[in-house]
Amino acid sequence: MQLGASAAGGLLLSLHIVPRLARAAGAPSSADPAPAIGLFVRIEKDGTTFIGARSPEIGQGVKTSLPMIIAEEMDADWSKVRVEQLPFGIVRATDGTFTWKYGAQGAGGSTNIPDAWADLRHAGARVRQVLLTAAAKHWNVPLSELLTEPGIVKHSDGRSVSYGELAPLAATLPLPTEQPPLKDPKQWRIIGTRTRVVDTEDIVTGRARYGLDSTLPGALIAVITRCPTFDGELKSFDASAAKRIPGVRDVIALPGPKHGEPITANLAPGVAVIADNTWATLQGQRALKVEWTPGPFATESSAALDAQCTQLFKGTGQFARNDGDFDAARAAAAQVVEATYRVPFVSHSPLEPQNACVDVRKDSVLIVAPLQMPGGASRIAAQLTGIDRLKIEVRMTRVGGGFGRRLSNDFIAEAVMLSKQIGKPIKLLWTREEDMRHDFYRPFGQHHLIATLDADRQLTGWAHRLASASKYYRRPDVKPEDLWTSELYPDDFPAQLLSNVRMEWFGVNSGITRGSWRAPAHTANAFAVQSFVDEVAHAAKQDPLALHLRLLGDARELPYGQHGGPTFNPGRLADVLRLAAQRIGWGRSVPRGRGLGIAGHFTFGGYAAHAMEVSVADNGSYRIERCVCAVDVGRPINRLGLEAQMMGGTIDGISTARNLEITIKEGQVVQSNFNDYPLLRIADAPDVEVAIIDSERDPSGAGEIGLPTAAPALTNAIFAASGLRVRNLPIGARLGTGRES
Repeated sequence: MQLGASAAGGLLLSLHIVPRLARAAGAPSSADPAPAIGLFVRIEKDGTTFIGARSPEIGQGVKTSLPMIIAEEMDADWSKVRVEQLPFGIVRATDGTFTWKYGAQGAGGSTNIPDAWADLRHAGARVRQVLLTAAAKHWNVPLSELLTEPGIVKHSDGRSVSYGELAPLAATLPLPTEQPPLKDPKQWRIIGTRTRVVDTEDIVTGRARYGLDSTLPGALIAVITRCPTFDGELKSFDASAAKRIPGVRDVIALPGPKHGEPITANLAPGVAVIADNTWATLQGQRALKVEWTPGPFATESSAALDAQCTQLFKGTGQFARNDGDFDAARAAAAQVVEATYRVPFVSHSPLEPQNACVDVRKDSVLIVAPLQMPGGASRIAAQLTGIDRLKIEVRMTRVGGGFGRRLSNDFIAEAVMLSKQIGKPIKLLWTREEDMRHDFYRPFGQHHLIATLDADRQLTGWAHRLASASKYYRRPDVKPEDLWTSELYPDDFPAQLLSNVRMEWFGVNSGITRGSWRAPAHTANAFAVQSFVDEVAHAAKQDPLALHLRLLGDARELPYGQHGGPTFNPGRLADVLRLAAQRIGWGRSVPRGRGLGIAGHFTFGGYAAHAMEVSVADNGSYRIERCVCAVDVGRPINRLGLEAQMMGGTIDGISTARNLEITIKEGQVVQSNFNDYPLLRIADAPDVEVAIIDSERDPSGAGEIGLPTAAPALTNAIFAASGLRVRNLPIGARLGTGRES
């Protein structure tokens, strides 16, 4: 940490933060950077307090919640706090590697809050201590006679002085040599409140700057037509008509990865049209004549992938978990329940398509883009240009949707290659059609589940057999024998709750690009597992909630080795199920054609449950009459933000379950825009009632946990209302119009 004066004569505190995960891994001392400006707090003489937000803001609210943690511990007056987006920052360690300048900067895996919680509290406490010390010096009194209130230091005799008045003196003082005490949670005024996001007004008035709003002086506009077939190649192109369009400057071919090679830059070969403005670029793209050579996956289709799963299930896969003796449990069972569930490929489809402004110069690079992983953008630019990463500037804009799509930086690679080749700044735009047809899709898969029950109708065994195309698509850092690890989480429910549990994975061969899609495997697995719990309960003539709660049992910490661990507490999951059930009125009588459904899941350290009431008409139309989401993420930081995340995740989950599927025909994605990939309409979206469990536990993230249980709660309610068991997604706008069976 460092103290100094701001340009206006106030207090500037900067610090270097080693991320929690790096500390846990025991980062070597050689990785420690030289002193550098890091995450900062700046207090000006008028009392305005600026707090730096380090992570990309993609709608998850961290530009507000992370500064709230610092502001709480420093006892800032939130009405005078202004938040500034920090740029991407790294520093070179003595061993030549790079480490963070401001702390970890990324958006993925619901990690921002848990990673920053302890560090930011301590940072805020140090600011408060410096201000207390300045006040003691200012009045020449002992520290023991002082306390803080929002934005002021107060003496026991009633005198007070503002932080702004103290800032110039505080800037001259040494830092505390010991870590000051943290505030008692009973004294919190900011954490746990309902706080509007800091740039609400900018968003609703159109002043917020997204990637698409960005430009660079002298930048040319580029769009790319990419090979439509997986692993296909560019055969030829005729640009003569495109070049006759007024404003078109150039047409350039971009190479793509060869079949079987790792994807380390762009996704596919393409032809770029470069022009003075967007209109000319799009007209030039339409005038292009391009021929492609189909790749080895030219005959791939959704039907063929389904057939591949059926064949794979006849054999033996890789065991992710194999507790007890499931085969013996099945042989001895009084009743066996089996079902196969299917989840399709789905697209991220952020409302802001991929885009980037890039200027590759002789010895530096400037990138301005909507990013989830700015570090990846920095690395890929260095890889393609050979320029030192410390000379690659990355500016993060607000992001118009990510959901995992912008964890990849293929669009940055394209813009870097184009700017480097033409020697001018480039603003790369993806059309909606290119965005939908060249994605890192959520993996398709079929889930074959088997449950065994004894003569007393008690569960004795559980098998989850999954045939899927691994998310780890052509990743050079993942061994073939580890491809299953992105598809099945061996410590997930009901592992450790039953004696005989088997999880088995079968790898589906597919050329379609795959990647992380909001809550990765949890979004697919929770649908299958939570639907099957309901199905088993009905087959055993038991109440689904009662069966679920009996399996979970009392609160206790069980080891959990996957992301979101190190422990899983089944009692906390039971609590959110109970809360959701209580809010929806579980067990009450409902009219004919109505039904209640419930589901709960543990995702990335947080616990969520959904309970829904659904009505189904005789013509197959259905409507969500009520929707409750109960959540436990430890201590809520921003209750308003947490509610918004649960609402957004729920709507996303319902939209995906109801309508969304990417289908494959002749090695190509069929869908191209929202006319054939229809997002949920407002008229079909329920009001989402959010119930938060207050906890004294350290907080977990919340960006993804609201999605996985929405689909199974919906389909379980549909079964209760109609008797139709939905095993295949999407459902369709009306029962009988989707894939459900």
